[in-house]
Amino acid sequence: MATGAWVFILAGFAVAAAALAVWLIRRARVSPAERERRRRLTVSARGRVGSATITDYHDGIISYTYTTGGVEHAATQDLSALLGMLPQDPVTVIAQPASLKYLLRNPANSIVLAENWSGLRFRAPSDASANHARKGAE
Repeated sequence: MATGAWVFILAGFAVAAAALAVWLIRRARVSPAERERRRRLTVSARGRVGSATITDYHDGIISYTYTTGGVEHAATQDLSALLGMLPQDPVTVIAQPASLKYLLRNPANSIVLAENWSGLRFRAPSDASANHARKGAE
């Protein structure tokens, strides 16, 4: 093989190695919390909606089950970054139906809550009912 061909092959490998190094460095800079936030937003934007049942909530982790394509899935989601979007007593959602979003190509990649979407079904107390409950307690 001619010397010029080897130069082109080696240059191609060098470019590929540099691109891989840049990709790895950029990926390494992203914190796990940021990667999870990006995953939630991706599933929220591209996901298909389905039905789920909440099975447990403990220390910011929600567990739920759902069925896609005849396959039953059990999943958990860390909601510690989204606590402000939960009801005052998150345990009240246990055994309740919920909506979820999952990626069609990977149904195990699912969410019940994201920054811009919620599949949890609960009603925040209105000011009138909260005032009524306080007056009854006095």
